[in-house]
Amino acid sequence: MKRAGTADLPLHGGRVPPWLANRMTELGTAIAEQVVLNYGQSGFLTRLSDPFWFQAYGAVMGMDWHSSGITTSVLGALKRGINPRFSDLGIMVCGGRGRHSIRTPDELRAFATRTGLNGDALARTSRLTARVDNNAVVDGFQLYLHSFVVTQSGEWAVVQQGMNPQNRVARRYHWHSTTVRDFVSDPHTAIVGKPQGEIRNLVDARAEKARDALLAITREPLESVLGDVRRLSMPMHHDVRAKDVDTKRLGAVLAVAHEKDLRDFASLLLVEGLGPRTLQSLALIAEVVHGAPSRFSDPARFSFAHGGKDGHPFPVPLKVYDESLAVLRRSLETARLGHTEKLEGFRRLDRLTRDVEERREPLADFDAALTHERAISASVGGRTVFDDRMPGKRSVQTQQMSLF
Repeated sequence: MKRAGTADLPLHGGRVPPWLANRMTELGTAIAEQVVLNYGQSGFLTRLSDPFWFQAYGAVMGMDWHSSGITTSVLGALKRGINPRFSDLGIMVCGGRGRHSIRTPDELRAFATRTGLNGDALARTSRLTARVDNNAVVDGFQLYLHSFVVTQSGEWAVVQQGMNPQNRVARRYHWHSTTVRDFVSDPHTAIVGKPQGEIRNLVDARAEKARDALLAITREPLESVLGDVRRLSMPMHHDVRAKDVDTKRLGAVLAVAHEKDLRDFASLLLVEGLGPRTLQSLALIAEVVHGAPSRFSDPARFSFAHGGKDGHPFPVPLKVYDESLAVLRRSLETARLGHTEKLEGFRRLDRLTRDVEERREPLADFDAALTHERAISASVGGRTVFDDRMPGKRSVQTQQMSLF
């Protein structure tokens, strides 16, 4: 069985304000629907099980690009947005953080009643994935979030997160049912990361006698990689830096959005006359929908769609956010009526950006791009959580601040 990936993230607190949480719900749901329409329910679960894609997904939604809070916020937004659309999308999000995680088995049994699936089997699977990551692999992290995403056919993905309060790091674990073989013997393709003390792995195949007799457990760290695994380790710094971004890929997005000839053509693919700043966001959204796994090795780049709530790399541009949402809504509404031209427009926008990247090699001037975004922030409704603490004031300056 394969665990599709892990992600290590700086531990951050704080909250997502309503003005962003509501938009995250709408954008996250719209992107999910785009993926389902193009690649099916399984395609969406495959993406959720990829830690790089998940991180890019949260970044394009305006969350802090690297912090632990991206997990709770994205899954909460999906639960609010996707569950009421179950009859259309056929996907349900169960569980969540803290007390919500405890309710997961009951939610799965209720889901099974609606779909004719085996609710007890789903509840058992939920418990097993949590116990493997929390108890069988002792790596210094204690789970506090467990989300079980399941389709009407019974395919599932699990996203759960643990905390190491001593090192102020969270670790996110991703699972996907399509490769499940055995929960108790080498269930992980690999666990690769910085050990937080001694690692004891009770589900190593070499620990069969220990599992049977509970007399001993293996105490060897996992030294051999049994296969490919996607693991993401985010830096501790809160700001977005040039080294965090593939400037060639970002350069292609900026070229398509801001160079007149490319911009005119790109706008025709979606809505004639779209402004360059909205095209920049839509190009990154299109890549989240259509990009191959290799495209998400630098999730910080996707924060150039809608910034971040803490002002990194720049304040969330609400006017751009809302215009991006409007274009997505229109494309989905026409698709429901049987007209898929606008959906194809997103695919072609993604292809155009990649073609520019391959043929022209436009490297982005990272500092100039960041300066430009901060300069236009006020004009596009830039907002951060810090503005909420200062009624009547709207700061467009970003600061090196974290919400511990």
